[in-house]
Amino acid sequence: MDFALFFELHHGLPRQGPGSDALTARALGIAAATGLLPHAPAILDAGCGPGRSALLLARETGGRVAAIDLHRPFLDELAARAASEGLADRIDPLAADMAAPPFPPGSFDLIWSEGAIYSIGFGTGLQAWRPLLKPAGLVAVTECAWLTDSPPAEALAFWNAEYPAMTTAEDNRRLAEAAGYRVIDSFTLPREAWWDEYYAPLEARIAEFRRRHAGDAAWAEVLDGSQREIDLHRRHGDSYGYVFLILARSRTGNPARPAVFEAGLE
Repeated sequence: MDFALFFELHHGLPRQGPGSDALTARALGIAAATGLLPHAPAILDAGCGPGRSALLLARETGGRVAAIDLHRPFLDELAARAASEGLADRIDPLAADMAAPPFPPGSFDLIWSEGAIYSIGFGTGLQAWRPLLKPAGLVAVTECAWLTDSPPAEALAFWNAEYPAMTTAEDNRRLAEAAGYRVIDSFTLPREAWWDEYYAPLEARIAEFRRRHAGDAAWAEVLDGSQREIDLHRRHGDSYGYVFLILARSRTGNPARPAVFEAGLE
């Protein structure tokens, strides 16, 4: 796939993955209810994309958000939006790898990541981020997971090709515990979180780009692949979904590498 075309297809969409401001706020409320977040917390948004979550976190907490991503246009978009919303002094967009964020240990009260940790592996990411947390630090993260023990063959074949490390929501809880966290709470994103601000606008964009790039084989590959994902969710979206997990850094224990569930990433 031509990833430059993929990013062009997605540029400027309301969201770059399933979610909503209401669901981000719901997870933030759960984190705040633990009593572990200080006033104006130090926050890392790992894999921030164009920064929809980072903006909400800065507004709602009064804290400072370090927002990291490897795609510079996303960071530029976030910087522009932060400036327009009067938040430029509290959001720091930075081109960095979320597998190895360039911050000293104990830098953050809260690490946030929506729709991004899959790119480095769920357990691997949690383990890499744990040292960056303060002793009472929290992580709020979404991960795609199977919601049934018997997924349809079509869905299984698709995700085995696209994300072979995808496992069940319960296995992800065990991965989090193995990486040195306590699971505070979790919830599954509802079906509308996939459609209202993600798949519906993306599907309209696909139709527009088919007309604009008719006869272009490289564009056809990108558009067909995105449409297949949308069609799959339309047929089998009840068998998998994103789960929001709110985690607390364990005070004791020696996190073990959770290889048992992530062998496919080696």
